[in-house]
Amino acid sequence: MWSAGFLVFNLGLVLFVFLSGTHTTSSHWSSASRAPIGIAPDPRIERQAIVQVYAARAFSWRGYFGVHSWISIKPPEAGHFDTYEVIGWRVRYGGNAVSVSRRAPDSRWFGSEPRLIAEFRGKEAEAAIPRLLTAIQDYRHNDAYTVWPGPNSNTFIAHLGRVAPELRLDLPPTAVGKDFLPSGFWAKAPSGTGYQLSLSGLLGILIAWEEGLEVNLLGLTYGIDVKDLSIKLPMVGRIGL
Repeated sequence: MWSAGFLVFNLGLVLFVFLSGTHTTSSHWSSASRAPIGIAPDPRIERQAIVQVYAARAFSWRGYFGVHSWISIKPPEAGHFDTYEVIGWRVRYGGNAVSVSRRAPDSRWFGSEPRLIAEFRGKEAEAAIPRLLTAIQDYRHNDAYTVWPGPNSNTFIAHLGRVAPELRLDLPPTAVGKDFLPSGFWAKAPSGTGYQLSLSGLLGILIAWEEGLEVNLLGLTYGIDVKDLSIKLPMVGRIGL
């Protein structure tokens, strides 16, 4: 009975997402826009250290289910951002999963508009940047990529959030792969404000002040965030109460 109800509920979510017009990109990847949307600071003007985390709906059909996330880092006095992200095709062709480029932090992800989900600047960011760069260099899944349940781009960003709790990183429930833990079954929450238990990103629970209470079932996140008065649903994302 419970299994049937769970299946019906998730099918209902799929129907809701399609009918509500969740944005995905159906055009060819080579012609999809990668232009910035104008919300990131100009590094030539803003001279202090900056760290930003963004997420955007994944390309093509994957966008109905989840987002792609990345981090952009600008040390003090630097004239550009370095954007770090995990990209699956790099692994398929024998390269490293982690990519670094100078693409704008707020650039579209193959047509999908990004959303800023975490940021800090100044001395706090300057102090955290060496730790973040070390964690990027030491990312243990640099030779692996799996869309579901991970490791993927969201696994990578969640890992960096644990290294820099100053970010108070609260990844959206659509960040499939964020609960795939780099090692073991127990870890700090990505925000650093609580803890989580996860079985290979397929089954788990997270309790934290920033994220609230989340339950992971087959890689899908259900939860409630008392701090922000919202509920979290797979595919749909966060719904404010």
